[in-house]
Parts: sequence; structure tokens; C-alpha cells
Amino acid sequence: MCQARKVTAESNPPHETAEREQLDELHEFTALELHQLLQRGDVSPVEVTEHFLARIERSGDTVGAFAHVDPALAIDRARLVERDVPKAAPLWGMPLADKDLTRRAGVPTRFGSRAFDGFVPDESDELVQTIDLAGAVSLGKTATPEFGLPSYTEGAGIAPARDPWDLTRGAGGSSGGAAAAVAAGLLPFAPGSDGGGSIRIPAASCGLVGVKPSRGRVPSGSGLTGLAGLAVAGPIARTVADAALFLDGLIAPDGYPPRHPFAVRAPGDDGPYLGAAIRGEGRFQIGVLGDTPWDDFTEITVDPEASAARDLGIELLDRAGYGVDEVPRAAEPDYPNAFRAIWQASAAAIPVDGERERMLEPLTRWLVARGRALPARALAESLAWLAEYERRTIRRFAPFDAVLTPALAMTPRPIGWYDPADGERNFAQQVAFTPYTSFVNVVGLPAITLPLQFTEAGQPMGVQLIGRPGGEATLFAIAARLERAAHLAAGRRRPPVW
Repeated sequence: MCQARKVTAESNPPHETAEREQLDELHEFTALELHQLLQRGDVSPVEVTEHFLARIERSGDTVGAFAHVDPALAIDRARLVERDVPKAAPLWGMPLADKDLTRRAGVPTRFGSRAFDGFVPDESDELVQTIDLAGAVSLGKTATPEFGLPSYTEGAGIAPARDPWDLTRGAGGSSGGAAAAVAAGLLPFAPGSDGGGSIRIPAASCGLVGVKPSRGRVPSGSGLTGLAGLAVAGPIARTVADAALFLDGLIAPDGYPPRHPFAVRAPGDDGPYLGAAIRGEGRFQIGVLGDTPWDDFTEITVDPEASAARDLGIELLDRAGYGVDEVPRAAEPDYPNAFRAIWQASAAAIPVDGERERMLEPLTRWLVARGRALPARALAESLAWLAEYERRTIRRFAPFDAVLTPALAMTPRPIGWYDPADGERNFAQQVAFTPYTSFVNVVGLPAITLPLQFTEAGQPMGVQLIGRPGGEATLFAIAARLERAAHLAAGRRRPPVW
């Protein structure tokens, strides 16, 4: 592993000692501060890359954050960025890691599955190409559960991704490795994908900011090409401003306005978002959601810690002079069956057949079997029902600039808490843990989660804000105001593994 150059106080002038101290503490800077250091030339992409590679070598296994790390390839990429990529690229020199669901040419990609051991793609996915165009430096692959299907990052084929605040608890999923890496100071931020909460769940579990953009907002991770338009790409970061910086890079790697290769229904090109995240200006109308579309499926119990975070969010918004009202309740008894059909159908296309199916996790085998047995008529009816649900929900939320919920209904779950074999029970456990996330994907709305306080045991807990179609700028402004009011900006409190 390459190391940053050595400078000692005994043999060098004070200014060089200060420089060495700065290089040793690069992980302490927010992503925005690190970006500014790179832009000023105070540090180079190679120095930053070497620093975070050293951090990963020392601590990466502790939290199970990475599926693959290639130091030599990362250093080569950093040198190429220094030499050939203009500094105007929005993520110039910034280190990150690809989620193991995205293909990068020449880099092992397992999709979190033993069935893909040894697979090395010849081509990169569009999201990876976008990240490279933005000038970032990938250090490797972050861990994900098998094909990103569950809301936790565990399985027989991977080490569990652990919550850096409490290593006995999971980091959530499916972007669990990305969240564990950012929370542990192994990366300044990271890309994730979110098909039912897979950015927001791990971000909330690890005390981070997670952003699910509007459907169609990120061209290379739009959701428009997937079943029911659920999965979109977005950032996991330590601060609201860091998340906005990353999202700007994903949307317009070659500058604003972004080029969309398709028409999108609602989002306007109102970025860059970094300004909104820094200013935090405006007076907004906030709705508080008291029900979930899963209420008729199972009993949803919100832990006291989750309720306390929501109540603090309401208090801080009220102090800021925002209007805060309850969202009228609306029963949706058909939602669970419709969403389950889509979740199962999404597994039907997994390219594993015959003897290789035995290599899949029990949950994945259950989902594949259910999905492949689903009649085409049932799938078509579920898609049609969810399309109408989207219209109803957008109308229901229309009076509000943003809708507030707890980020999660429970504290992060212990490692091994989910039933690995019984698919029905596993599904119910996931719903009980995260009842506020999947419907946002169905409706295609933007959402952001952020921590607001700590439990007595030292676990961060937070809230989710759901915006109007294309309302990312408003979400960043509200989240920045909450972040400042809660005194959690810049991640002042560090997890024990830091």
C-alpha cells in the first residue's frame, strides 16, 4: 500500500510540519473542505488517495465496508486525474468507492453473491462512467447484500457491514458497505443506489446524510429503465453540503445544465444544489406523516428513540418558523401485495439458473422462485395499481413543501437479527424496521435522511424529509437548517472506530 510522504517535526521547518499534520488528518475534513483543499492545490489527488487507502488498510475489515480494494489501480487513477482531468470537474480528485452492484471494467464485481465469484466485467456501467467523468477516484467496491435485495448487508458470501457506532449492529442495506465506510472515516462520501430505501436505511443506521433523488433526476441512475422505476442513484455523506456536492457531480459531471438523454416528468434543472445546502434559506410548509402504507400488513411500532428524533425535528422546524401540520391519513390496504409482487418480480431476472441457484442465499432463492412463478397478469395489475397510488400520494402531499417521518421505525438491528431462511418472516422484519422508505421509491419523490440526536447508548437517530417532484433544492435547504439547529453539522461526534 502506498503511503503519503513522510515529514517529521525534528527535521523540517514549521510550515512543512503543519503540512504533514494536515495530510495525516485528511479524513477529519468534510468532503466539501477536502474538495476545497484539492482545488487550492494544498493536497493532490495522489496524496488524498494514499491517505484513504491507508485508512482502509488499517480499519476496513473492522466494519466490513469493502468487497474489493485495489490500491495500485486507485493510485494510477489518481495520477491520471492529476495529469489529464481539468480541475473544473465537479468531483476532481475526490476518493470514493463503487457499490458492488455496479460494474467497473477490469474490477471484480460479485453483486454480493457467491454465484458471481471471479466475475470481471469488460465494460463499466453508466454510473461508473459518470463518476469518472466527474473526476473522482474509485478506491474499490463497497459491500452490498446479494443483488441488493434486502435492507441489511449480511450473508454467507460476505462479512457483515457493521454500524461504526456499535459493531454488534448492522449498517443497514443495501448500501451498507458504503455507509459503514463513510461513517468510519474510510471515505469522505460514497455513491449508493436506492430501490426501497437502500441509501436512506444505511445512512440513517450509521448517522449519515442519505439522498434519494427524484426519479429521472440522475441520468445515469434514473430509475426509468428499471421495473416500476424504483431504483435510483444518490449520495451517502457526513453532511448535507457534502451530499449536495456529490449529487451535483452525479447530475452534471460536465457542468450545468445537465444533459438528460430522456424526458422526465417533473424535475426541473434547478441545481447546482450546493448553494441551497449551504444557505438553508426559506420558509416552508411541513407535513408530518403519522401512518404508513404497511399499517394493514403488520403492526408498525415506532421505537421511542425513533419517535424522539421525529419530535425533535418537529420542534426544530417549528422554532425555525416553518408551518408544521399533520398529513391527513389515508388507508392503502392494497399497497403491501402490490409492492411485494414488484419486489419478487425484480428477482426473477437475476441471471442465475440451474445448479448455480444453489449458490444463492435462501432469501434470494425464495424471491427468485416467487418472482418466476408470478403470473404476468398479476404483475401487470400490480404495476397499474402502483401507478395510481403514485398519483394519489403526490396529490395527498401537494399542500406541503416537505413531509417529515422518522428515518427508521427502530434502532439499527443486531447482526443476525433477520431470519436468513424464512422469506415471509424476513420480509415482515424488514417492513417493521423501515416502513417509511419503499413507498417513496414507488412514488418517485426525492427524500433525504439526516441524524438529529443520539440515544443514551450513543446511537444516532434521525428523520426523513420527502419532497415534491423535483424538489431536491427545497429538501437541501430544510435539511441544512435542521442540521445547524441540531448542532450536528460537520460530523462533530465520531464513532468509536474512528
